[in-house]
Amino acid sequence: MSMLSAGTMNGTSIHNLKGESLGDIKDLMIDLNSGRVAYAVVEFGGLMGLGSKLFAVPLKALRQDAANKCFVLNADKDSLEKAAGFDKDHWPDFADRSWQEAVHKHYDTSPYWM
Repeated sequence: MSMLSAGTMNGTSIHNLKGESLGDIKDLMIDLNSGRVAYAVVEFGGLMGLGSKLFAVPLKALRQDAANKCFVLNADKDSLEKAAGFDKDHWPDFADRSWQEAVHKHYDTSPYWM
């Protein structure tokens, strides 16, 4: 079993299988009913913080790479750009089950509540 503090995860970079940077973790979303971390909020794109988007990535879609101090997401940049993103001032309703199902479908993960 692996454990990391939320503070340790925030700011951690995300790479794909090719080693390309896909951004970094900005926050974690916790399902208060189950006590489980459901999503990592990943910031991707833009230049020096301008024009970037946020994405909810199911925690199950990330694999820790302890040796390189990052997480790995099996997705390319184009796939991430096509995901339903949001900006820092307009977050989605993370409790909306249809939104959650669409996110899990995009990343080909089983929903955390199942």
